[in-house]
Amino acid sequence: MTERGTPPADEVLDIVDERDRVVGRARRGEVYGRGLRHRCVFVLARDPEGRIFVHRRTADKLVFPSRYDMFVGGVVGAGESYDEAALREAEEELGVHGLPAPTPLFRFLYEGDGQSWWSAVYGVVCDVAVSPQVSEVAWYGFLSEGELLGLLGEWEWVPDGFEAFRLLRERGGWRG
Repeated sequence: MTERGTPPADEVLDIVDERDRVVGRARRGEVYGRGLRHRCVFVLARDPEGRIFVHRRTADKLVFPSRYDMFVGGVVGAGESYDEAALREAEEELGVHGLPAPTPLFRFLYEGDGQSWWSAVYGVVCDVAVSPQVSEVAWYGFLSEGELLGLLGEWEWVPDGFEAFRLLRERGGWRG
């Protein structure tokens, strides 16, 4: 079940075109099954020391199960803004309340493995103890950027998060 009480496959998402304009709606299961373009958010969470929250997704995730990610985030619900989804997803996945609004950094169109989604990338500083959702996060830790860079070639990463991180570094990164 999602935080909103809907089974993940039944959650309704906006379908968007190549310019990120809403052209319809469908349930998440249909969106993934048919490879329909939708919206996602990626939030890079740093602690006050600048370390990045890194986690391994649970084995039962619909997309990229058991892979590592340096972002928290997820799909944008139907009628939800990117900003609303970024805060909701960051608080849900980190298991915290009262985060500041994540800082919007950039957007890009992710395309891979027959899937496509508009991706809004954000950053947030989390200065409270995290308690990640066990339904979302199998392992987590806060890593320095150097530690994270050293693991990029060793761990199996979610490809969309990997691409978002590559683009973020290309744009000069984000320190918070």
